[in-house]
Amino acid sequence: MIDKTTLDDLSKRLADAVPSSLFGLREDLEKNFRAVLQSALTKLNLVSREEFDTQRAILERARLRIEELEARISELENRLPPS
Repeated sequence: MIDKTTLDDLSKRLADAVPSSLFGLREDLEKNFRAVLQSALTKLNLVSREEFDTQRAILERARLRIEELEARISELENRLPPS
């Protein structure tokens, strides 16, 4: 999930983009932006980078193992006498 620092930075950037005529509301807007972003991101089915990298490594090992097994099956099939 997105960390608090990134969420705070994004909400601050949004608040900074507010026209200067609304500058007095900037702090409230920043809090509201943060709450809306947090709510929206919570609804998304996101995984951390660490979880993603772990699954990627597992899938890569599985892919390599499947390739090895396919080669082994092919070799064994070639050893069979013709029918």
